[in-house]
Amino acid sequence: MTFELAGIGAAAGIAIGMAVVLEPASMEIPDYSVARDELETEEQRLRTALALARDELLRVREAIPKDAPQDTRLFIDAHLLMLDDPALRDRPIALIREQRRNAAWALHHERERLVEVFERMQDPYLRAKREDILQVTDRVLRHLLGAQVPSLQAEAERIIVASELSPADTVLLKNGSVLGWVTDFGAATSHSAILARSLGLPAVVGTHHATRLLRNGDQLVVDGEQGTVLVNPGPELLAEYREMQARRERRRQLLEEERHLPALTIDGTAIRLFANIELPEDVEWVQRSNAEGIGLFRSEFLFMNRADSPSEEEQYEAFAQVLRALPGAEITIRSVDVGADKLLADSDLQLHPSGLNPALGLRGLRLCLRRPEWFRRHLRAILRASALAPIRLMLPMVSTVHEVHQARHLIEQLRSELRAEGQKVAEHLPIGIMVEVPAVAMAAHAFAGVADFFSIGTNDLTQYALAVDRSDDDVNALFDPLHVGVLSMIQHTIAAGEAANIPVAMCGEMAANPQWTGLLIGLGLRHFSMFPGAIPEVKAAIRETSVDDAKVMALAALAGTSELFAPVDDIET
Repeated sequence: MTFELAGIGAAAGIAIGMAVVLEPASMEIPDYSVARDELETEEQRLRTALALARDELLRVREAIPKDAPQDTRLFIDAHLLMLDDPALRDRPIALIREQRRNAAWALHHERERLVEVFERMQDPYLRAKREDILQVTDRVLRHLLGAQVPSLQAEAERIIVASELSPADTVLLKNGSVLGWVTDFGAATSHSAILARSLGLPAVVGTHHATRLLRNGDQLVVDGEQGTVLVNPGPELLAEYREMQARRERRRQLLEEERHLPALTIDGTAIRLFANIELPEDVEWVQRSNAEGIGLFRSEFLFMNRADSPSEEEQYEAFAQVLRALPGAEITIRSVDVGADKLLADSDLQLHPSGLNPALGLRGLRLCLRRPEWFRRHLRAILRASALAPIRLMLPMVSTVHEVHQARHLIEQLRSELRAEGQKVAEHLPIGIMVEVPAVAMAAHAFAGVADFFSIGTNDLTQYALAVDRSDDDVNALFDPLHVGVLSMIQHTIAAGEAANIPVAMCGEMAANPQWTGLLIGLGLRHFSMFPGAIPEVKAAIRETSVDDAKVMALAALAGTSELFAPVDDIET
């Protein structure tokens, strides 16, 4: 029987293959006594399983694409750190000795204790860490019990259907030559979805019923652009999709050949294309994409998954590495944006133990201003790097003009301090802000007086404007960057920048979607920044756009009459 499932298109492209439905992992944990002279052997079995799990995660980390989000590497690093935690090594070994029980029982016993501890926590972020405990211990238990790890790798040339996939699973999918994937849950802005785009794997998430309705061996057509899954299509329909798939592959090859062409609209308007990067090593992808420079260099990698804060020298060397690799390119460094879902291990900076909403709490610039001694080292490193190349500094999570004044005052203090020490510092360091708080977008004219440039962060701007947590499966269908309210704020920000004669860029996911390139040009956007892999498609869209037509499209979108708006779904009864 042919039918279609609707979900959210998480990664564009068409995949055609047979379904492999992954059942939720369930392992029966053996429980038996161990003879005294076998205890050491049992302990060694646990150590070996931990080592195998570590090797496996290291292989996963090696397989992560260069342009994958930094959070993906941090996710794997966090699991590696957990494998070294005494709670998963020393305590189970003590249980083996004291209780004279087998290794799997001991590890499972400790896992249940830890999960209970995390479930009692009030902070929703920390409570969610129980999932990390489950994933890490599952990996060790599979090795301990001789289960397939992971079963995905054996399933080549198939489309994976699962309830949900972690970033590590997503990387392993690529290794196994899997063609695409479909999940019950997830959002287009999740880490796994962003990673799928980096891997070039068509994906549809949020179908809600895929694991219940699909069977192993069903023939699937996954359209990651439309967000649909066609099940068991007839010969004619299948032939149509194969032809569509072939056309897209020819287009991909053409775009690769045209990557050196200028980003000009049909009527000759120049659009500037920049890349977002997460690590100094990502520079190679910037060069391959032919981007003008770096529109967003995230600095969080310096601070995550470590017990202390990086020294000024360590930070300076990381920035210098990128500047030396791209001589003459325009590079925008974003000051560290931690807090919310990115916590630090540094005990001096651990945040919001109260359990209040972290997305609206102490994060980004708010945190940095609250910890000036810590922020000083970070800014000193950036100021010293400014002597090497003409960089720009971008401040995240700005809410008030006063915050920008505070940051500027601190920067001027540090500039004088460095010069007094004999350090070289640029005469001028442009300081801009990320526009991601709705009130800032609507008051952009006021911020244009204190900021040298704007960069619109559409993920958070949309989330805050629509009061929708994009990671919450119950409401993420309402996450809509094309909402008239969001588009109005984008237009208002661009207009305020033009009036003040300061550059306005966009560095959020919206900038990377070629379907919306014309609309953004029509709204007045001329600077785009995105993950490097998206640049060829966006450049092609620019070269097919007329500014006059784009303005008409933008006016329709702002009036809510554009064909870009999807029809309203029927209400389920």
